[in-house]
Amino acid sequence: MTIHEASERYNIPLDVLHEYERWGLCGAVKKVMGAWQYDDTDLERLSMIMTLHDIGFETSEIENYMKLLLEQEDSGDRRLHMLEQKRRTLLDDIHFREKQISKVDYLRYQIRNNEKNKNII
Repeated sequence: MTIHEASERYNIPLDVLHEYERWGLCGAVKKVMGAWQYDDTDLERLSMIMTLHDIGFETSEIENYMKLLLEQEDSGDRRLHMLEQKRRTLLDDIHFREKQISKVDYLRYQIRNNEKNKNII
């Protein structure tokens, strides 16, 4: 499958595919008649890259994670640590957003309560 076919079929932006190639992670990718050919293993790796991107990893973090995954045997602890850090960051963001929602709800309550009291007078 060519880079354009992979991009269209799996809805992966071309810049992500080019980045993947620049990282040198295309172990099984072969150049045939001037076009890169992706096999199932490459598509699985791309899926992992897209998942990491979707959960908020920065490009440099994705590159580091993938290099650990592909180049270092016992890297599970380091990759797990990266995922745990991201999870903590996401939870912190969720808690911050929950506090914001509570403040919005309080302001809504105040407005509604004031409107109610106006109608009584």
